[in-house]
Amino acid sequence: MSGALVAAVLADPSRAETLTPGQWNALVAAARAEQLIGSVATRLERRRIPAARIMADARASAEQGRVAALWEAEAARRVLAPLGVPVVLLKGTAFVAAGLDAGRGRSIGDLDILVPRDALDAVEAALLAAGWEWVKPDPYDDAYYRRWMHELPPLIHRERDRMIDVHHTILPPTARPTPDAALLIADAVPLGNGLSVLSPEDMVIHAAAHLFADGDLQGGLRNLWDIDRLVREFVDRDAGFVASLTDRAARHDLSEAVARALRLARRIYGTPGGEAPVASDALFARRLLARDGWGRLRHKETEFGFYVRSHWLRMPPAMLARHLWTKFRKK
Repeated sequence: MSGALVAAVLADPSRAETLTPGQWNALVAAARAEQLIGSVATRLERRRIPAARIMADARASAEQGRVAALWEAEAARRVLAPLGVPVVLLKGTAFVAAGLDAGRGRSIGDLDILVPRDALDAVEAALLAAGWEWVKPDPYDDAYYRRWMHELPPLIHRERDRMIDVHHTILPPTARPTPDAALLIADAVPLGNGLSVLSPEDMVIHAAAHLFADGDLQGGLRNLWDIDRLVREFVDRDAGFVASLTDRAARHDLSEAVARALRLARRIYGTPGGEAPVASDALFARRLLARDGWGRLRHKETEFGFYVRSHWLRMPPAMLARHLWTKFRKK
């Protein structure tokens, strides 16, 4: 499986020096499909490899993405600063803004921020006045986001064509775990420019929650690589980090997701800190590594199963049935 090849090269870049031409094609295709080509290219920097030009282009693209992400964060900061509310950067933008190893070569899409729930109306009004517009004009989708999701409906800037997702917590209120959003914001680490990032423990917890307590594992290999990079860097700073991470996960009701993340990161990337595997980990690994030599997803039945699981995690059965029926009738 080419997903496994991507993971192997990320974990041990020296593996790239033994690849055949066919394996190189598979590596590039799968890495692009998983939005990990910039990360692979960064890991292979200064190595004598056949795909040197492709990797150089990927590093240049990742650097452009880093600059664009930081500028978008600054644009949002300028708009929201007069409100005097905490603004916490999330995901890839947070990694690059904090100078973390997880940001090196990382593909960054939307700008994700976390603000207090009672500030949502003010934040929304400020962004709309500054040029952002709704991506989802459909009344049902808009109402669904506002009532049941952990974020506002996504916005896109009319001139820069960049999206922003404004979160008030890290999981939908209907999800079974109930993370403490106020604690996330209270313990955020200031960057010195009016913006903050989550604490080290909460960064890993958020990544694990997004991967295993909410989503369908789409893009999961990249998200698990985030977890590997974060855990390794934070363990280097503090040998007791995994223990503090475990304690913190319990406070956010996310012990299971974090334990799963550590086990799978250890299984796939050799990340320190994971416990002994459990039987169901094999199914998760099958989903995470399901790319063929052309970068296409394999195991469609597994993909569909995780798609259903993602909805099941977000909604009680009756609500899920109503939601799926409504979406079906609208097609």
